[in-house]
Amino acid sequence: MSRGPGALALVLHTHMPYVEGFGTWPFGEEWLWEAVAACYLPLLDVLDAAPGRVTLSVTPVLGDQLAADGAPDRCAAFLRDVRPESHRRDIFAATDPAVVAALEHSARAYADAADALGRTDVAGRLAAHATWTSAATHAILPLLATDGGVRLQLATGIAAHRARSGAWGGGLWLPECAYAPWLDALLADAGVHATVVDLTDVLGHGSPAQLRPLRTPAGPLLAPLDRSLLELVWSSGGYPARDAYRDTHRLTEHRHQAWAVDGAPYEPARAAAQARRDAEDFVARAAARVAGGGLCTVAFDTELLGLHWHEGARWLAEVLAAAERAGLRVAPLDVLLAEAEPAEAPRLPVTSWGAPRDLATWSGPAAGGLAWRQRAAELRAVAAGPDVPDRALRELLALQSSDWAFLASHATAGDYPRQRADAHAAGFADALERGGAPALRNLAPFLARDALVAP
Repeated sequence: MSRGPGALALVLHTHMPYVEGFGTWPFGEEWLWEAVAACYLPLLDVLDAAPGRVTLSVTPVLGDQLAADGAPDRCAAFLRDVRPESHRRDIFAATDPAVVAALEHSARAYADAADALGRTDVAGRLAAHATWTSAATHAILPLLATDGGVRLQLATGIAAHRARSGAWGGGLWLPECAYAPWLDALLADAGVHATVVDLTDVLGHGSPAQLRPLRTPAGPLLAPLDRSLLELVWSSGGYPARDAYRDTHRLTEHRHQAWAVDGAPYEPARAAAQARRDAEDFVARAAARVAGGGLCTVAFDTELLGLHWHEGARWLAEVLAAAERAGLRVAPLDVLLAEAEPAEAPRLPVTSWGAPRDLATWSGPAAGGLAWRQRAAELRAVAAGPDVPDRALRELLALQSSDWAFLASHATAGDYPRQRADAHAAGFADALERGGAPALRNLAPFLARDALVAP
């Protein structure tokens, strides 16, 4: 299966929908500022301290937003002005001294983030660690209508990575792990060497077959996602559900988190001790998983680590330290794939890491027919040929984002996703008729327009 003992690849997929410049509260760019404060800044410190061990994928659309004119200043204003005042109001209203202490801890964390933001380039630091990229705007590639549409998403995303991160070894995160065998040739033509897929229902939960990459007939390697370890973290009963961790669902009037999962006021030292124990448990289980050899690939949305699990970045740092102590090898996925002996891929179905591991989240009834609207716009763009305006292509890319269907299907953002999809569809139609400059600030500045109509 592989040369030498087994190893663990930790893959972090970093992505936010294009919200910069599109609303503030409760839905809009404040999502991005919260991710910077709660996730990206703490994570970057972990990655800086342990370079070359974690595989980081950064979506081009996230890089576009972080690099937009004025974005760092607006993020700083949110952290320095909005959050101190919202904490002050919650602290004034609190009657329990322990809740006050938890809120004061939270306020200090935002203040520290604001100070760190003033000293660093978040976009540049993420790009420096990113070795994998993704499709330009996180489109569900198997749902696109044409080869040209897939090429546009891939080429634009890869161009953005090369411009921001430099060298690229061919690692590409398929948005939502949405895979179909007919993509293989298009991936290979784009230079993709490897991607991660969720084949749990094909290979079996916890099966040894999950520990060996697959080589497709067209060449790209498929690294199976190992849910037996993933679900220790990312499941309803995973580590973040432990009593000591901060409850990210119970909020104060001004949307702060002051309580632990067990209902007690949040205590940072108690949570830190739990993170150490959970890291030790994860490493022990991972070591047992690869004791007989093989490559175990575990991937998370980066935003889980901090934004949705307050202690997530600390847990990751503890995992890397515990792995060193235990002698468990944690290395970049590209390195481990180069050492592995892949099996030939069997005939595979269309899969994703959504529930129930198909494409229903983005094409089912709850998505409101968005997949068909995206495909109709794509076909109009292809029909327009080489004369299609850049603005139309950028609106198309924005419309194709997986986020609007995901948010609509899960009903977590009100009418915001449908409003965004409607606006991009209207912008696309207008652009086809009148051209003009895009209203999308910094979306897809490395637009690979020729890919749409390439033979």
